[in-house]
Amino acid sequence: MTQATSTTSGVAPGPRQSFHIDVVSDVVCPWCFIGKKRLEKAIAQLPELRITVGWHPYQLDPNVPAGGVDRREYMERKFGSREKIAGIHERIAAEGAREGIAFRFDLIKRSPNTLDAHRLIGWAGAAGVQDAVVEALFHAFFMEGRDVGDQAVLVEIAGACGMDPGQVAAQLATDADADMARQSMAAARDMGVTGVPCFILADRLALPGAQDPDVIVRYVQRLARKMLEEATSAGPAG
Repeated sequence: MTQATSTTSGVAPGPRQSFHIDVVSDVVCPWCFIGKKRLEKAIAQLPELRITVGWHPYQLDPNVPAGGVDRREYMERKFGSREKIAGIHERIAAEGAREGIAFRFDLIKRSPNTLDAHRLIGWAGAAGVQDAVVEALFHAFFMEGRDVGDQAVLVEIAGACGMDPGQVAAQLATDADADMARQSMAAARDMGVTGVPCFILADRLALPGAQDPDVIVRYVQRLARKMLEEATSAGPAG
């Protein structure tokens, strides 16, 4: 996948092996928020690598209208009874608490269309603040119940993360990069991504789901060793 929206993560720069992770996710996916926290824990356990992370779009439901829909009605239509929904939320909240996330599903009033949020994430990559914007979007939706489909909310988040709010507002008012986001989603589907989060390690291995940090560490280390061996055996280019 393209690395144009990558941001650097991990410890201070040094003479370490480079390793890139692409994350396919949606900002209204609670498991993607959990997966982000677990990825951060994994990266902290890999100081021997210089890891960069790029975030890529996915829509759990691209058919949600631009203005969003009533959250309660949407969830009941999708999952059935309120009791079943409460059970799902309870399980997710327990997993989130282990990662320091205080989910507040009760505050969410609208289920948004996330295309504009994904456009913002792409622009944030070019501005070098992608991780901050992704984190802020997750926090706004899941911990504050804010409508991340509302362009005013997106502009506020962009400004708080160091982007030019006027420029973001102007871009959101157009269709700028909407087709690019859709193409990226189509590319993810063509690669076999059917759910999120999905971690794509060094363009070689897809790791689906909000994996535990130790699992991510194990796969990254194994792949990094293989890549280093391949580079060593190939010798210097010339």
